[in-house]
Amino acid sequence: MKVTNVRWHEGKIGKKQRESLLNQKAVLIWFTGLSGSGKSTLARELEKRLFERKNLCFVLDGDNIRHGLNGDLGFSADDRKENIRRIGEVCKLFVNAGLITISAFISPFRTDRNNIRQDLKLGKFIEIYVKCPLEICEQRDVKGLYAKVRLGEIDDFTGISSPYEEPLNPEIIINTSEESIKTSVEKIMNYLFKYKIIEE
Repeated sequence: MKVTNVRWHEGKIGKKQRESLLNQKAVLIWFTGLSGSGKSTLARELEKRLFERKNLCFVLDGDNIRHGLNGDLGFSADDRKENIRRIGEVCKLFVNAGLITISAFISPFRTDRNNIRQDLKLGKFIEIYVKCPLEICEQRDVKGLYAKVRLGEIDDFTGISSPYEEPLNPEIIINTSEESIKTSVEKIMNYLFKYKIIEE
């Protein structure tokens, strides 16, 4: 049952004041792509680059979230949707705090990603499609998950037995089978400069 007797409480300090303090625009940078496409690697490299510039940022990563906040969820379609819904709520709080929030989740369903976009103001959601052919993701198999899928040990695996819906109009596309980490991060940084999210 949905709670109805609650209301949102505004503080005396707003997002614009926090942005001014931090000298940056608060945004949500949302990496999406198959397992093994390079989302977490890019997210961590971007975080490092921004931190070196004194920009306050934080990475929310799929595995880390499932250690605590979403530890009660499995990988059914409904649980995946709830996983992303909860993450979206946390991200909105981080953006309101003035942070450059970086998320790295497979987030296979367009509707779930678009719901988060719609909850944020225009320009506050930057979708980055980390594009990589399935066969290359499987060759990388960083976590050994694809091998387990092929052995029948994992069901409902995105890209094989569960669908992945590619973004239709992402702000940025990065093909990690063709672009280096350095080039990819530069592409993202240039976008942030162009739209004055951070100052050059």
